[in-house]
Amino acid sequence: DVSPVVAGLIGATVLVVSVSVTVFVWTCCHQQAEKKHKTPPYKFIHMLKGISIYPETLSNKKKINRIRRDKAAGAPKETGRGNLLVDAAGSGLSHPEKAPDGPSAAPRVDQLPIKIDYGDELSPDQSLTPGGSKTSSPSSPGDDVMLGELTFSVDYNFPKKALVVTIQEAHGLPVMDEHTQSSDPYIKMTILPDKRHRVKTRVLRKTLDPVFDETFTFYGIPYSQLQDLVLHFLVLSFDRFSRDDVIGEVMVPLAGVDPSTGKVQLSREILKRNIQKCVSRGELQVSLSYQPVAQRMTVVVLKARHLPKMDITGLSDPYVKVNVYYGRKRIAKKKTHVKKCTLNPVFNESFIYDIPGDLLPDISIEFLVIDFDRTTKNEVVGRLILGAHSVTAAGVDHWREVCESPRKAVAKWHSLSEY
Repeated sequence: DVSPVVAGLIGATVLVVSVSVTVFVWTCCHQQAEKKHKTPPYKFIHMLKGISIYPETLSNKKKINRIRRDKAAGAPKETGRGNLLVDAAGSGLSHPEKAPDGPSAAPRVDQLPIKIDYGDELSPDQSLTPGGSKTSSPSSPGDDVMLGELTFSVDYNFPKKALVVTIQEAHGLPVMDEHTQSSDPYIKMTILPDKRHRVKTRVLRKTLDPVFDETFTFYGIPYSQLQDLVLHFLVLSFDRFSRDDVIGEVMVPLAGVDPSTGKVQLSREILKRNIQKCVSRGELQVSLSYQPVAQRMTVVVLKARHLPKMDITGLSDPYVKVNVYYGRKRIAKKKTHVKKCTLNPVFNESFIYDIPGDLLPDISIEFLVIDFDRTTKNEVVGRLILGAHSVTAAGVDHWREVCESPRKAVAKWHSLSEY
């Protein structure tokens, strides 16, 4: 003898449990079915002489390093990482006249009252020093110098809708290192016009005839769109102590290439890079003000406009990374929040840095506009440098106005340069 109320509660409980179990089972089955037909979570697969190498952000770095030791001996080694935090009072920067090295001694980098991350120093191809400050060697490529020839192949995988590009070898490269009378070449490849896929080969040491034999497979490219794409190969020579030397470039429109019947073997002459081909990277508005009493620099990232399209949707997910350099050492880094699906983001985020006034002539502030990507490596959209290493007249004027007008916030628009 069960009361109607109890019977109703029991029936309702059984019904809820049954529906929940059914929904759970259906969801699991649906996810399994999606996994079978879903495209891989990466944009490309890298094949090095028959060995699959996935992008570093999606795989174990130790595994990649082990493959490189076996297959590409002589690749650049990773430097160790370490952090150093020096107190302002202990370093003597608050009172320069009391510095242990005497009143006329210049402040050292390791005395800066800001956290230094030595593991995040500039990589050779990301040097803060502008290319104009580097003395070019007599053997730098010119109009009358042969830059060599690049050999590669193009294929298309119809079942997987994938473009397969194999960078095979290069011949007759010019000498970029006058000490060794050789070069350390590697190649960066980009698919234009969207620049959604950017890859690069390993560095081969001391050779003018490198054999790369590296295959890059790009998924999600319909065969009907191949005629609108252009392969851009940038040939560079690695430099451990400065910006990598640009040897030349190769532009290959796929409109004249038909890989439908099989692999197409191609050889192209390496030409001098045409800087005018670089598209606009957009503009960034920033505000700077310096408080001489507090010895603080306030940096405000206001907004950006006309950023290039970086995603398949035709938009971007930008954020700004702010790096502060003393000389060529990075002494501070901060970043804004990510603004989703926009080419004209508004940030309005401020950062404060403790910088002694006597160090301002050697300080540079770098702004990197970066496109956030959840599945692959984030991509740099554009770059702006203000301070000691400004490479544009607008950047020099902005920094001079900030230094000459203390306590005044100076906001200006700047065109972003290619990273």
